[in-house]
Amino acid sequence: MGSDVEESPRKRPNKFPFSSDSCSRKNFMQDGHNPLDITRARFGNLLKRHGELTERLSRDSDKIIFERLQKEFEAARASQTEEICLDGEQWNDGLLATIRERVHMEADRKAMSGDANTLPSPEEKITYKTGNKVICCLEGARIGIQYETSFAGEPCELYHCVLESKSFLEKMTVLEHTVPFFLPIREIENVLLSSNAKKFIDHVGEILQAYVDRREQVRLIKELYGNQIAELYHSLPYQMIEFVLDDFDCKVTVSLRYAELILVLPSRISVLAWPALKKNPLKKDDGILGSQPAPVRLAYAEDALRTMSLPEAYAEIVLNLPQALLQTNQQRAPT
Repeated sequence: MGSDVEESPRKRPNKFPFSSDSCSRKNFMQDGHNPLDITRARFGNLLKRHGELTERLSRDSDKIIFERLQKEFEAARASQTEEICLDGEQWNDGLLATIRERVHMEADRKAMSGDANTLPSPEEKITYKTGNKVICCLEGARIGIQYETSFAGEPCELYHCVLESKSFLEKMTVLEHTVPFFLPIREIENVLLSSNAKKFIDHVGEILQAYVDRREQVRLIKELYGNQIAELYHSLPYQMIEFVLDDFDCKVTVSLRYAELILVLPSRISVLAWPALKKNPLKKDDGILGSQPAPVRLAYAEDALRTMSLPEAYAEIVLNLPQALLQTNQQRAPT
């Protein structure tokens, strides 16, 4: 995610999807220095440095944990005696209780095998697969969940979450995980894990898959339409996305908000077309803000973003933009 993450903190302070570069908006706003823009630029640089440091500090430790857990999960699946694919209601609280009981019984059996008079009995090792989750029984009375994310049918990252409890009767806790630090797994643990462990496991999977989906949608529009996008920034979980189309006779600003982290379509959308400021050479610029034409809301674009993926909606917006701008100009023209 590299450059995308670094781009977000720098522009996060902007309340409007324009950069602080006065040259890029010379024809759309009044000339002159704006103290607010200068403050935003300085604060943005500070946030950028903070974001780079945070990413650098978290990257190495996360990589070490991921590699260790990945090896442990691979070993567990290699030693399994059976893999059961669960459909619908087969994945339930009762099955999770059975898995919990199994890992504690296995831990007790291995502890007893240290006694020379106790012969260890063979224990079947079952792995369960449901949706994008693989659930394994790990050593030390632990339950491991591996989340397999994807986009457009293609596999993406793997994430891990390891649960443990001191006994079958005690509540489980998250021992370690490879979920990105900006996704609220600890908050979800506090709310759900003690009361409904299955719901916790499912909800973490939904949040991870939705995060990857939103991230990949942004990556795809940058890859396909990067020459038309002047500015793009987002929050780390991609629940806030803003970009500017600057390849037309006006600037089009797109602002997307996702009220919940499990959403892949935005819940709040704003698409505005900002007409170019046509200066009158016979009239001296007096700096009156009222000379800037009011932006036009593009309802058809908002409807597309509400029902389509970001790349599909982007193509729809660009295809119909000339006609929408023409209709708007005709409606504004004096009769």
